Amino acid sequence: MYLGIDLGTSEVKALVINENNDVVATHSVPLSIQRPHPHWSEQSPQEWWEATDYLMSTLREKCGQHWQAIKAIGLSGQMHGAVLLDSSGEVIRPAILWNDTRSALECAELEEIAPELHQIAGNLAMPGFTAPKLLWVRRHEPENFKRTDTVLLPKDYLRFKMTGKKISDMSDASGTLWLDVEKRDWSDALLEKCGLSRRHMPALVEGCDLSAKLDPHIAEHWGLNASVIVAGGGGDNAVSAIGVGAVSPGDAFISLGTSGVLFVVTDAYRPAPQSAVHAFCHVLPNLWHQMSVMLSAASCLQWFCRLVGVTEVALLEEIAQLSAQEKANAPMFLPYLSGERTPHNDPDARGMFQGLTHSSQRALMGYAVLEGVSFGIADGLRVLQESGTRIDQCSLVGGGARSPFWAQLLADILNMPVVTHKGGETGGALGAARLACLAAGKPLNKVCEKPEIYQTWSADAQRHKTLMQRYAQFKALYVNDLNYRKH
Repeated sequence: MYLGIDLGTSEVKALVINENNDVVATHSVPLSIQRPHPHWSEQSPQEWWEATDYLMSTLREKCGQHWQAIKAIGLSGQMHGAVLLDSSGEVIRPAILWNDTRSALECAELEEIAPELHQIAGNLAMPGFTAPKLLWVRRHEPENFKRTDTVLLPKDYLRFKMTGKKISDMSDASGTLWLDVEKRDWSDALLEKCGLSRRHMPALVEGCDLSAKLDPHIAEHWGLNASVIVAGGGGDNAVSAIGVGAVSPGDAFISLGTSGVLFVVTDAYRPAPQSAVHAFCHVLPNLWHQMSVMLSAASCLQWFCRLVGVTEVALLEEIAQLSAQEKANAPMFLPYLSGERTPHNDPDARGMFQGLTHSSQRALMGYAVLEGVSFGIADGLRVLQESGTRIDQCSLVGGGARSPFWAQLLADILNMPVVTHKGGETGGALGAARLACLAAGKPLNKVCEKPEIYQTWSADAQRHKTLMQRYAQFKALYVNDLNYRKH
């Protein structure tokens, strides 16, 4: 038995699998986000830990006598978040999250003082990454910066609470802008530019390797054996890749969670920062990956449903009844509710409806939201292809994978097959449990099989043609808005 814990932005999810990779039990606990100022996005690490502790007691009840058979735990987590600990291991301030955009000025500063950044870290300086957050803390909260003894990523804070060890992995560390991504080691030069050193960083392991053993007191509290090991784990998207068996160069998937990601496995380090494409380490040795990332994906649908007072299920049913003519004349939607990364690297980008009339009922506006997010994914595919990456088919994971309509829309827009898998919405937690298996010694070919395909969605040529006309309008709408903001 193996346990996977996925610390997301909107929830913590945990999942237990048996020796046959079958899911035995799963549960999740919602999380809250604090936005005390414009551009800010923060969470309490203590809330993460309390939610995780509650999950363990719930899964213990669900698993019954099988609970004590758990051999290893894997971790997956939202990337880039800055958890600052003092010398006593206490949290100094709320964690600054990946979708926090307050550090735009610090990004410009980092680009100026670290001309080697793009080659070493493989990425542009963006407000979502960890390094600019620490520059912001140094400038605006100098006392907190002075007190900082260790900077941990979100899932690594859970590991610290579980094991007492300060350890991270290469995939998650790739999102800090302090890692030499090709060498898979901390960059002393980039750390120094931020007033930090290796002393402030956790040790590094590969995501599939053993990182530490469960603290005996925590093991007793959770009703687990003290011999339980904790795998290195990884950033949420790299771990989701393990969940869908994306372990070979060219394997690709789309994740429709709070953010939207197009992920492709590579056999070498291939940075393409000029297009705001991310180049990170994979959770397996000698593999890397490229990603395009949009900051708001399924969260756009959640936002719209809250705004108009309808459930996602009911709205999707209404959208499915729209005619082709109605969809072809629907309003346009820019999905930049939290700014945007790929390809614009624009923290000031904002969401927008364009083309509303008295006949724009909520189903049409809901369709526009799904279409706008899908066009954002298409933007990512375009710049990945321009960087020389070829993708022939994509798996679909995350909460958005539950919608057949959205899967078909993506296939039509991207003009490629999109496949969904049984249990695809559990990608991060399942991948974390699989990393636990690998850390416990199970062979890769037995653990990382591609899950059974639930359905394949093929592109329709006529729909693709119509959607490309609307995609051109989508791109022009952003350019027009950008020009307006500049003037």
